[in-house]
Amino acid sequence: MATTLAFDVYGTLIDTHGVSLALQGMVGTRAAEFSRHWRDKQLEYSFRRGLMQHYASFATCTRDALEYTCESLGLPLDVEQRQLLLDAYRTLPAFDDVKRGLENSRAAGFRMFAFSNGAADAVDTLLETAGIRGFFDDVVSCDEVKSFKPNPGVYAHFLRRAATPGASAWLVSSNPFDVIGAMSAGMRAAWVRRSPQAVFDPWGIAPSVTVAELTTLAAAIGVAD
Repeated sequence: MATTLAFDVYGTLIDTHGVSLALQGMVGTRAAEFSRHWRDKQLEYSFRRGLMQHYASFATCTRDALEYTCESLGLPLDVEQRQLLLDAYRTLPAFDDVKRGLENSRAAGFRMFAFSNGAADAVDTLLETAGIRGFFDDVVSCDEVKSFKPNPGVYAHFLRRAATPGASAWLVSSNPFDVIGAMSAGMRAAWVRRSPQAVFDPWGIAPSVTVAELTTLAAAIGVAD
């Protein structure tokens, strides 16, 4: 069976800080700080909802995190500004290395899926807008099982949907929690270390491979296989 790649979307393929341009017109020099707080809180809310088994969509986590960030940083954006930011989140750009990296992975013969906390329709729109939807056999959403990464059940759901055993499947993610979650669920995983300052969690679980960008992913997995 061909090796299957499960690509995380937000933060791995798609630059979640792509809202910074819109933010600059609203909060000026605090745009990067705002974007970082918003992303951190978005993930925190998904973790908490998953643990509580009190599911709400990733879009709801994103909206609630935006509300929190405005209050936390003392930047009371109006309703129209907040909606503009939420709309921008649906059309975020891909990182510069993504298209060529996906081309390399497709040429290597891998089966390729987008695997995301986001709802399938939102992810489809995001990937279409970024011009990369055609690389993927399908979109697998955690929304289908009403939970979030790194719940072991969502990785098991991916393996069922992709009709592949864990030994033949790789998660590709820039998020250490996602890499550790997938490996704990029996998959292999590639960590995309997009910044030299990024630190992997010291849990005694190392990524199967680490790459600085997606252009070298296919070669790294080929060596590991």
